Amino acid sequence: MVIDMEQELARNTYVLQEDEKIGTVKIADDVVAMIAALAATEVDGVAAMGGNMSNEILKRVGMKSLAKGAKVDVLNQKVKVELAITMEYGFNIPATCQQVQNKVKSAIENMTGLEVTDVNIRIAGINVTKDK
Repeated sequence: MVIDMEQELARNTYVLQEDEKIGTVKIADDVVAMIAALAATEVDGVAAMGGNMSNEILKRVGMKSLAKGAKVDVLNQKVKVELAITMEYGFNIPATCQQVQNKVKSAIENMTGLEVTDVNIRIAGINVTKDK
């Protein structure tokens, strides 16, 4: 059972740094997806990831659910990100998405050292609050 878990982890884990004297640093693709999702939700106008949860619900169910709206593919130290987000009503969609793309790219590259080649965004919904 442990061997199967290690094989599964190895399949979704990427080497960030390898040094014979010190050791190896690896990162799971779920962690890269979490970085992308957290960065995206920090942008004003983004209500949630995945189009099915509000931030209040997300706080209750935990951070693992946050990454469900983010998918990453890592190949040769290059990252392609796919995000599904729910926007707040009244925000400019192209401008907000550009901010999300820049924030996600910057966060992943600064935290992991991987190069982000694409940040593709799908608008999964619009959050309309009763206040507006």
